[in-house]
Amino acid sequence: MKIALSPTRSDDTLTVVKAGDVLTINGAAFDFSALPDGATIPAGEIPCEWIIGPVERVAGRLHLTLILPHGANPSEAVAFPAALDNPPDGPLALPFDPPPVEQLIEEEPADVDA
Repeated sequence: MKIALSPTRSDDTLTVVKAGDVLTINGAAFDFSALPDGATIPAGEIPCEWIIGPVERVAGRLHLTLILPHGANPSEAVAFPAALDNPPDGPLALPFDPPPVEQLIEEEPADVDA
Protein backbone atom coordinates (compact mmCIF):
# COMPACT_ATOMS: atom_id res chain seq x y z
CA MET A 1 0.00 0.00 0.00
CA LYS A 2 1.22 3.48 -0.83
CA ILE A 3 -0.55 6.40 0.81
CA ALA A 4 0.21 9.90 -0.41
CA LEU A 5 -0.65 12.75 1.95
CA SER A 6 -2.16 16.06 0.85
CA PRO A 7 -1.64 18.73 3.54
CA THR A 8 -4.68 20.92 4.11
CA ARG A 9 -5.27 23.68 6.67
CA SER A 10 -7.88 22.33 9.07
CA ASP A 11 -8.49 22.06 12.80
CA ASP A 12 -9.93 18.56 12.29
CA THR A 13 -8.05 15.48 13.42
CA LEU A 14 -7.32 12.35 11.43
CA THR A 15 -6.72 8.85 12.75
CA VAL A 16 -6.11 5.95 10.42
CA VAL A 17 -5.72 2.29 11.30
CA LYS A 18 -4.58 -0.21 8.66
CA ALA A 19 -5.47 -3.90 8.67
CA GLY A 20 -4.41 -5.44 5.37
CA ASP A 21 -6.43 -3.66 2.68
CA VAL A 22 -8.87 -2.17 5.20
CA LEU A 23 -8.37 1.40 6.35
CA THR A 24 -10.36 2.64 9.33
CA ILE A 25 -10.47 6.40 9.01
CA ASN A 26 -11.79 8.29 12.04
CA GLY A 27 -13.75 5.18 13.02
CA ALA A 28 -15.24 4.35 9.58
CA ALA A 29 -13.89 1.20 7.85
CA PHE A 30 -13.14 1.16 4.12
CA ASP A 31 -12.34 -2.30 2.72
CA PHE A 32 -10.40 -2.25 -0.56
CA SER A 33 -9.61 -6.00 -0.59
CA ALA A 34 -12.04 -6.66 -3.49
CA LEU A 35 -10.33 -4.11 -5.78
CA PRO A 36 -8.59 -6.19 -8.46
CA ASP A 37 -5.14 -5.46 -9.86
CA GLY A 38 -5.25 -2.72 -12.49
CA ALA A 39 -8.63 -1.40 -11.30
CA THR A 40 -9.43 2.13 -10.16
CA ILE A 41 -12.15 3.59 -8.01
CA PRO A 42 -12.62 7.12 -9.39
CA ALA A 43 -12.26 10.19 -7.21
CA GLY A 44 -15.47 11.01 -5.39
CA GLU A 45 -16.86 7.46 -5.54
CA ILE A 46 -15.74 6.64 -1.99
CA PRO A 47 -17.95 8.20 0.70
CA CYS A 48 -15.04 9.56 2.71
CA GLU A 49 -14.04 13.22 2.89
CA TRP A 50 -10.45 12.23 3.77
CA ILE A 51 -9.75 10.20 0.61
CA ILE A 52 -9.07 12.45 -2.36
CA GLY A 53 -8.33 11.34 -5.87
CA PRO A 54 -8.70 7.81 -7.18
CA VAL A 55 -7.91 4.60 -5.32
CA GLU A 56 -5.95 2.23 -7.55
CA ARG A 57 -4.37 -1.19 -7.30
CA VAL A 58 -1.11 -1.22 -9.25
CA ALA A 59 1.07 -4.33 -9.32
CA GLY A 60 -0.90 -5.71 -6.38
CA ARG A 61 -0.49 -2.58 -4.21
CA LEU A 62 -3.16 -0.05 -3.29
CA HIS A 63 -2.39 3.58 -4.08
CA LEU A 64 -4.45 6.38 -2.58
CA THR A 65 -4.23 9.92 -1.23
CA LEU A 66 -5.44 11.13 2.16
CA ILE A 67 -5.96 14.70 3.30
CA LEU A 68 -3.52 15.53 6.11
CA PRO A 69 -5.00 18.26 8.33
CA HIS A 70 -2.64 20.78 9.88
CA GLY A 71 -2.69 23.98 11.90
CA ALA A 72 -1.83 27.53 10.88
CA ASN A 73 1.96 27.13 10.95
CA PRO A 74 2.86 23.56 9.96
CA SER A 75 6.36 22.23 10.32
CA GLU A 76 8.19 21.19 7.17
CA ALA A 77 7.43 17.51 7.92
CA VAL A 78 3.70 18.27 7.94
CA ALA A 79 3.66 20.79 5.08
CA PHE A 80 5.71 18.49 2.82
CA PRO A 81 4.98 14.95 4.06
CA ALA A 82 6.57 11.87 2.60
CA ALA A 83 4.24 9.18 1.30
CA LEU A 84 3.64 6.18 3.54
CA ASP A 85 5.11 3.27 1.59
CA ASN A 86 4.03 -0.17 2.82
CA PRO A 87 3.00 0.96 6.30
CA PRO A 88 2.58 -1.87 8.81
CA ASP A 89 -0.83 -2.88 10.11
CA GLY A 90 -2.00 -0.84 13.07
CA PRO A 91 -2.40 2.89 13.67
CA LEU A 92 -0.60 4.87 10.97
CA ALA A 93 2.13 7.23 12.11
CA LEU A 94 0.90 10.37 10.36
CA PRO A 95 3.09 13.44 10.65
CA PHE A 96 1.60 16.07 12.95
CA ASP A 97 2.53 19.12 14.93
CA PRO A 98 1.64 19.18 18.61
CA PRO A 99 -0.67 22.02 19.58
CA PRO A 100 1.15 25.21 20.60
CA VAL A 101 1.86 25.56 24.26
CA GLU A 102 0.24 28.71 25.48
CA GLN A 103 2.50 30.56 27.81
CA LEU A 104 0.71 31.99 30.74
CA ILE A 105 2.12 35.26 31.88
CA GLU A 106 1.38 35.89 35.49
CA GLU A 107 0.63 39.47 36.20
CA GLU A 108 2.41 40.93 39.14
CA PRO A 109 0.08 42.52 41.65
CA ALA A 110 -0.02 46.30 41.39
CA ASP A 111 1.44 48.27 44.26
CA VAL A 112 -1.42 49.66 46.25
CA ASP A 113 -0.65 52.62 48.48
CA ALA A 114 -3.12 52.55 51.35
